[in-house]
Amino acid sequence: METEVAKDWSPFARIYKDGRVERLLGTATVSPSLDEKTGIQSKDVAIPSDSAVSARLYIPKAAVDSLQKLPVLVYFHGGGFIIETAWSPTYHNYLNALVAEANIIAVSVEYRRAPEHPLPAAYDDSWTALKWVASHSAGNGPEEWLNSHANFKKVFMSGDSAGANIVHNMCIRLGEEKLNGVEFSGIMMVHPYFWGDEPLPLETTEPEKRSQVRDIWRMVNPTTTGCDDPLVNPATDPRLSGLGVDRILICVAEKDMLRQRGWYYKEVLSKSGWSGVVEVVEAPGEDHVFHLLNPGCENAAKMMKKLVSFMNDDK
Repeated sequence: METEVAKDWSPFARIYKDGRVERLLGTATVSPSLDEKTGIQSKDVAIPSDSAVSARLYIPKAAVDSLQKLPVLVYFHGGGFIIETAWSPTYHNYLNALVAEANIIAVSVEYRRAPEHPLPAAYDDSWTALKWVASHSAGNGPEEWLNSHANFKKVFMSGDSAGANIVHNMCIRLGEEKLNGVEFSGIMMVHPYFWGDEPLPLETTEPEKRSQVRDIWRMVNPTTTGCDDPLVNPATDPRLSGLGVDRILICVAEKDMLRQRGWYYKEVLSKSGWSGVVEVVEAPGEDHVFHLLNPGCENAAKMMKKLVSFMNDDK
């Protein structure tokens, strides 16, 4: 007898009444390798043995054989906190390309996912990963690539969708707890997963679409107060002015249901008393995470160029 479906989030996942989760997307994985096309070397590492966190590291092969110090990007994948992994071919290919273009080291974080591990598990794991990166700042951490080749005065964070939500929440935490030995030069949030109980101007008012976002948020964070929870609606967070970075790039897409939230983030941040610089760039005619679904398109190339210049133009 088939177990009954409790929640059907097709085409992403189904949750059954016996608690089993069937992920319908983002389940493919690829092994780390030397990517011949980009010259990027990758490997998987466990982050402290007492935690559930791991990561895939990326570095230009040429840098391994030199004394060069490179900026570090800590990346958090998207997928609504439910699907995708750091081992996904989508993210593996994307980070090979980004690392090659920007000439950086990347740490792609594998955090625990909902609903088996509801929030704040992903936030806790992401903070553990940041502390692990920082543990290399004196050159005596467990990972040689970071000890030898990381420039800890130029560390960035980025992520798409739920990963961008993680980036924001890590910056809130950075405003309260400093990571010694690391200087964060900026963050890049791509199509950030933010929401709110009340629609913004130009945001969809369709009850079905709004309830879907709300229901998914409640599933990944069962103890939430709702979509005005500061974790998903930064405008309600009194700590916003203390955000622990001073340069922010937000990428939005014209057809993305979450588009207005990216623009609104800039608006509320600018009014909060935060003293940094925030920029929003919009991709015309594109939808959510288009750059991952169609990496060869012109707008994806433009966005890649913007991300690279954001990291390389840092003074």
